[in-house]
Amino acid sequence: MRPFMDKVMPDAWQAMAALSSVIREEASRHGLSVQESELIKLRASQINGCAFCLDLHARDARKVGIVQQQLDVLPAWRESGLFDERQSAVLVVAEAATSLPLSEESEADLAGARSVLGDETFVAAEWVAVTINAFNRISILSQHPVRPRDADGKVVR
Repeated sequence: MRPFMDKVMPDAWQAMAALSSVIREEASRHGLSVQESELIKLRASQINGCAFCLDLHARDARKVGIVQQQLDVLPAWRESGLFDERQSAVLVVAEAATSLPLSEESEADLAGARSVLGDETFVAAEWVAVTINAFNRISILSQHPVRPRDADGKVVR
């Protein structure tokens, strides 16, 4: 096991936590809903394969009202027909920000997302995507464990 980055350099971890807090507040102020932020976090975490962040943000998504069916089909969101225009736009941002470099297709998708969201909300979505990608990398490199949970979400010892 590698050392946990957050434990070895706690001041750096606190700075990341502070950044996350600022991004959360600014994203909300610029028109991004909590549900949309959680969709971005989940989709980026899926693409990156960050089990720790998936576990955390799937629970958070349910708490803020994202329905289980949407969580179940999120990897195939484009084919599902279950996501509205704004949700689809933020998922486009999540995928593009996570799967760099941008292709011509992702550039076109981003232009469409921007027209749906407007500049401020679009940029807020980009910031949320950038931030979760950083946290994904910290958790993956640290090999943060996913703890088994019961049906109520409580950690099983």
